[in-house]
Amino acid sequence: MTMKHSQKTAAPLRAAARALGLALLPLAVQPAAAQETVELRVADSFPTGHYIAASLIEPFMERVSERTGTTEFAYFPGEQLGKAKDMLSLTQTGVTDIGYVGPSYVSDKMPLSAVGQLPEAFKTSCEGTLAYWEIARPGGALDKAEFAPAGVRLLMAMVLPPYNLLTSRREITGLESMKGLKIRSTGGALDLAVQKIGGVPVQMPAPEVREALSRGTIDAGLFPYPSVTPYGMETFLDWGTQGQNFGSFVATYVISQEKWDSLPAEVQQAMTEIGEDLTREGCEIADQQNIEVKQQIANAGVTFVDLPAEDNEKLAEILSTVGSDWAAQLDAQGKPGTGILEAFRAALDKN
Repeated sequence: MTMKHSQKTAAPLRAAARALGLALLPLAVQPAAAQETVELRVADSFPTGHYIAASLIEPFMERVSERTGTTEFAYFPGEQLGKAKDMLSLTQTGVTDIGYVGPSYVSDKMPLSAVGQLPEAFKTSCEGTLAYWEIARPGGALDKAEFAPAGVRLLMAMVLPPYNLLTSRREITGLESMKGLKIRSTGGALDLAVQKIGGVPVQMPAPEVREALSRGTIDAGLFPYPSVTPYGMETFLDWGTQGQNFGSFVATYVISQEKWDSLPAEVQQAMTEIGEDLTREGCEIADQQNIEVKQQIANAGVTFVDLPAEDNEKLAEILSTVGSDWAAQLDAQGKPGTGILEAFRAALDKN
């Protein structure tokens, strides 16, 4: 009797439970689906169409979105969220999730990361980029020394094609003609290079250079050729060197470690693999741009000159001391300047 009563009451209970479960199922599924959507803010200082953004962050956002199907990006170019010098702190504080960081603009916070800007033994963007990537990617010597302690993780990097000197008005005839020039620099290692050739370094981000040239605030600048045309600098330039390496510039996109740790594993994997692919592809684009844009600048009226053979030898000798001086200064501050320089040189030899 008791058994029959239990079976009779159990059946309605099971049916009710099934009905309740089906009723609650949409509620259970909907929050899970909403949680899978990842929304990320991205910020940099590049104007629309700049080759660094077009080679790195723009295809990065597109490819990550396509691969994951759940990642959405809100992109703020052209210093919409802040100046180039503020991008690191904006990323660290969560104002943006992914930010463009040029180590030169934050040399007080990330001085070691400027190692890729030294006039070392690389002749192309890819030679410098792949060596830098090896030591700065997560787990590398530079990552452990600086990126990780800063609370950010490297997603992509580009070491620009070696810098040449471009002047407004003053003709470049040799080393002597460079003395006394007020030369735009990005700080750190480039300041050393400018000083060693007898110039006066003036630290300035790229978006401010055109106006400075037009006003005569500076006489010249150190640039890779592709960085000239996006800002319309060629209008105020007359002479340029070719085949030199006065140094370079490192462009990176980083994500805060806190934001990274919150991402689903599949999004992390997509970002890691796509970031490395674009680092390799981006430097190839930069090297090709260096050739093409040089011709555009020449067509705009800039005359490119070769230094006399004797001056070439002297310049190479002068610039060869920049790296050691840079490292010694950092060593004196208790930072592993020599260790990072040696790691970069070893990576250059390897690549």
